[in-house]
Amino acid sequence: MHRFEGRTIVLTGVGRKGQVGEVVAQAFAAEGATLTLVARDPEQVTARADALRAAGHAVHPESCDLTDPDQVTALARTVGARHGGRVDALVNIAGGFAISGPVADSEFIVWQRQLAINLTTAYLATRAFLPMLRTARGAIVYFASAAALPGERIAGMSAYVAAKSGVIALTRAVAQEERDSGVRANAIAPTTVRTAANLDSMSDTTRYVEREEVARTALFLCSADASAVTGQILRLA
Repeated sequence: MHRFEGRTIVLTGVGRKGQVGEVVAQAFAAEGATLTLVARDPEQVTARADALRAAGHAVHPESCDLTDPDQVTALARTVGARHGGRVDALVNIAGGFAISGPVADSEFIVWQRQLAINLTTAYLATRAFLPMLRTARGAIVYFASAAALPGERIAGMSAYVAAKSGVIALTRAVAQEERDSGVRANAIAPTTVRTAANLDSMSDTTRYVEREEVARTALFLCSADASAVTGQILRLA
């Protein structure tokens, strides 16, 4: 019996090939989950879903701008209708990184964009899916960053780190607010992950966290093995 047989998992940010979401989706599918994959680009999310379907997995692709409240509400309505108003886990992978430079020289549009894609997406998805997660007494996993933890060097990355610090605050708030409903909320805070984008832009000496390690952590946090774990920020290095 697979750990997630008969369970419905919503994964955001599963679009581009070679990124974290691709491997996280593969890991949940291999454990028997029925997946809803969400990304902004319809062709990309359909391609990821088709690859999993070809391997015999139950997958539904959905295109959605996760920074748009109306689109996220409509997404949750669609998913709820498909799965009887129940979602067992929400994994908020959607996001992205950009250097903002020194605050004195930074551009407001970069600040806005980093908050939107990293924090607003997680907030809107959480708000929309919480009623279904309560029904299942389910789990939420957020993607923070080791850069947002104490003692890390953050110069030149203020926009990204502010957004990921907000994700940590959101994680802790939801864990406290939803404790009585049985919904657990935790965050993964990796250092640099070995993705296609990072391999193209990082130096040859970069130490990476493997995507498979991130996926295993997400599976653990959504599983019954983590039934007593909530409000935690897990650093991966």
